[in-house]
Amino acid sequence: MCSEQRLGLAKSGVFTAQGKDEDTMFKSLATGAIGVRADLARAAELAARFGFEGVHVSIEEIAGLGVERARAILADAGVRPAAFWLPVDYRAPEPRFSEQLGRLPELARVAQAMGLTRTSTWVPSWHDTMDFDENYAFHRERLGRIARVLADYGIRLGLEFLGPKTLRDGHRFAFIHTIEGMLKLCQDLRTGNAGPLLDAFHWYTSGGTLGDLATLSDADVVDVHVNDAAPGVPRDEQQDQVRALPGETGVIDLVGFLRVLQGIGYTGPVMVEPFSKRVNALPEEDAVRVTAEALDAVWKRAGL
Repeated sequence: MCSEQRLGLAKSGVFTAQGKDEDTMFKSLATGAIGVRADLARAAELAARFGFEGVHVSIEEIAGLGVERARAILADAGVRPAAFWLPVDYRAPEPRFSEQLGRLPELARVAQAMGLTRTSTWVPSWHDTMDFDENYAFHRERLGRIARVLADYGIRLGLEFLGPKTLRDGHRFAFIHTIEGMLKLCQDLRTGNAGPLLDAFHWYTSGGTLGDLATLSDADVVDVHVNDAAPGVPRDEQQDQVRALPGETGVIDLVGFLRVLQGIGYTGPVMVEPFSKRVNALPEEDAVRVTAEALDAVWKRAGL
């Protein structure tokens, strides 16, 4: 397993929203995932208004604002920084990759000062020129370099596998697209701070089971995305960009999904990523409201 226990997570300067229980998973708002363009202040305001405990953030924006200003914005809203998007494109050609990696320590220091301990990126499930072994070696090298930098600042790296068969169709070589495969890659980085980002849609389309989730621990799971799948479409024909709000179609067993996460003691954020044209077309406050209502409903049904 990818173990956080081997990582000396920094305790100084950690930001926490008042009155929040850090020992349980919590609801976080990622405005971009629902078509809402919002800066940190607006995202924090919307999160607080509609009952989210945290917000997913841009570490570049926080660096531009300054840590003290960013901390004040979140504290005033009463929400916590949940996670940030990895500011390095690990698939970029040289020298762009090395340039971005060179800036990572500075941004990681900002994240550390904010109390942010989670970042993530996604891993394509295909390649057209590298076979599996070549691609695996590439990912070990590139992601290993990133993870080692992050480890110095107490930050965990979440790696999202992509489940749909339709993403792999038409490409010469398939790559990692299951929990098991991603766990192995995390182990093989040998940095102790990498683990899967679990997206309910990708878990479902990969053929994952609740039993698979139950083998994980809080030290494995870095971040969680929830959503639903298109109704009336066989699992192997599901399209990545065609999803729904949590519980909207009932295709994915989100109640079971969340209950297992609670059972393994997951303590991180849960954000909604529906890729919904309907939600994206709504006025921003309506988009956040329906997202919150959908997440609240499955949260309640799961007994959380």
